[in-house]
Amino acid sequence: MTRTPSVIVFDVNETLSDMTPLQERFTDIGAPAFLARVWFASLLRDGFALAASGGNAPFAVIGAEGLRGVLRDVPLDRSLDEAVQHVLDGFAELALHPDVASGLDALKAAGFRMVTLSNGSAGVAQALLTAGGVRHGFEALLSVEDAAAWKPAPAAYAYAADACGAVLTDMLLVAVHPWDIHGAAQAGMRTAWLNRADEVYPSYFTTPDFTVRELAELAGALS
Repeated sequence: MTRTPSVIVFDVNETLSDMTPLQERFTDIGAPAFLARVWFASLLRDGFALAASGGNAPFAVIGAEGLRGVLRDVPLDRSLDEAVQHVLDGFAELALHPDVASGLDALKAAGFRMVTLSNGSAGVAQALLTAGGVRHGFEALLSVEDAAAWKPAPAAYAYAADACGAVLTDMLLVAVHPWDIHGAAQAGMRTAWLNRADEVYPSYFTTPDFTVRELAELAGALS
């Protein structure tokens, strides 16, 4: 496929944002750092389960209830409600990965339209991109809260296409998550896997059209 995409769609959590500091939020409240990954994986699982069964719920709602379950038997240094809020407040303080700003600048200079599509809220994306000085590069910040289902359900990508006035086959999704790459490909989008950690792509998912180690490589790959 050699056609240049009309719109580049970016996942937000972990793709643009460095979520490593959330581990410190867990240790702040007296919980082990590894629970950050356990909790986030269970959050995604429940969001996916809702999507598969025809439902939807906000990221913050699933996240808060999941945290209460994960932290229930942990000897915390504050009340459970305060601990949950402390962790969730950490999303507002996340920063961009170091490769993001230069990569976005290169894509913007090349003339690409860019939007985000997150399973989280548009407000979190707004805070992240504004603090990182890159908000101006995006024409829209989209959230599945306004779609029928979370990614990787087809309805999420269809919502992005409708919002952009584009067709899925002319759009490209950028994500670090293979499940997101697979969902977008199945919906008809082109895909770019951002593989910062040199991981092995799962054989059971649709192979991405592009694989890059840093976002700055993508503009050249698309030229």
